[in-house]
Amino acid sequence: MAPPVARRRAVGRAGLVLVLALSLLGPAGIAQAGDRDDLVRQQHANEARRERLQSDLEGLDESLVETHLKLSDAEARLPEAEAALATAQENLAGAERKQEQVTGRLAVAEQEAKDLEAAIADSGEKIAATRSAMGELARSTYRGDHTVSTVEVVLDSSSTEDFLQGYAVRSTAVRAQTQVLDELETAAAVAENQRARQTAVTERIGELKEEADAAVAAADAARADAEQRTAEIKQIQADMSALAASLEGQKGDVSGQIEGLQAENKALSDEIAKIDEENRRAEEERKRKAAEEAARARANNQPAPAPRAQASGGQLLIPPVPAPLYVTSGYGMRWYPITGGYWMHLGTDLRSACGNQQVAAAGGTVTAVKPHPNGTHGNQVIVNHGYLGGSSYVTVYNHLSRFAVRAGQQVSQGQVIGYTGATGNVTGCHVHFEVWKNGSTIDPMGLPGF
Repeated sequence: MAPPVARRRAVGRAGLVLVLALSLLGPAGIAQAGDRDDLVRQQHANEARRERLQSDLEGLDESLVETHLKLSDAEARLPEAEAALATAQENLAGAERKQEQVTGRLAVAEQEAKDLEAAIADSGEKIAATRSAMGELARSTYRGDHTVSTVEVVLDSSSTEDFLQGYAVRSTAVRAQTQVLDELETAAAVAENQRARQTAVTERIGELKEEADAAVAAADAARADAEQRTAEIKQIQADMSALAASLEGQKGDVSGQIEGLQAENKALSDEIAKIDEENRRAEEERKRKAAEEAARARANNQPAPAPRAQASGGQLLIPPVPAPLYVTSGYGMRWYPITGGYWMHLGTDLRSACGNQQVAAAGGTVTAVKPHPNGTHGNQVIVNHGYLGGSSYVTVYNHLSRFAVRAGQQVSQGQVIGYTGATGNVTGCHVHFEVWKNGSTIDPMGLPGF
């Protein structure tokens, strides 16, 4: 069975590095652990920011968008990298302080071991000298060289003064013998204490050496982490410079691309205007016929025809994807972050994974199924719902990955018309949903149920 010291070392060695690492973290390390949720929230915020930026850059050339997204990502990573570097530097400072403290304690223990070794040697010499004196005294006593009885002192004394002097000499010899014995006992006790202390110091030196090795390893790891964080920041800054230069060189193309987007919006608006005009004429025709039927009914004393039924549940339009809806880019004027300037975003972008079903907002007729390439729109479906609640409605669905309907097909509310994709000038899958009311776009999110 291993001795107690060896067992203590075996157990201590296993947890030493872990304990040291935790001590180096200190309050900063505890804060890091407590801030893990904040980091997750920051990552989610970065993802949402990138998603919004992707939508804001919709319609531009893919390479231009990708350059800007990379620059934005680098700018978002820089504060995180700088915070990580600050933490790494704090850890390194703590590790170096710990290493310095352990090294100092080790130096003190080693010096004490040297001092004990010298003291033990000196004690050994004293014990040897005392033992030699004791041996000589014992031999003299055995020979009778120093043995004088009290009777002999009395008989040999010629006077009282001679007696007192002889007795004093004999007492001094006895005291000398007693002192030598006391010195031997004291030296032996001191030597025993010194050897016990030497054993304890030697054990402590072994522990301190293990702790020092662990401190060196922790400091090296912290130093490597700090160097890695520094290199990461330098790389991010270099990437940002290169991306900014590349983006600057591409800005000249943006004006032409925005003009193209405006032309596409104008073409779609003209197309919707024609549909709206047809709806208006059809509604007028329906009203004319309804009025004629009502007049004939009155002439024949018959009940008037029942009015046309509206959408079930009182909801004229429903969202193209299930709730909850998450808007990544809203309806209205959109600011281009690359060169500045506004252009009209005719619809609302909603979060939706690639391949998710999109449904018709209301019953109607599919007036167009336009495959990619189709400008910035990509795969596009246009559904004419006619008049609902006294107004003409047309809905548009862009960037679909594939279609589920064909032109001229009648669809019902909630019927699948296609699947979410990223066709056209976009960088990620999402829903682009437009609602045209009486020939003009409106914000879908203002509708009941959205």
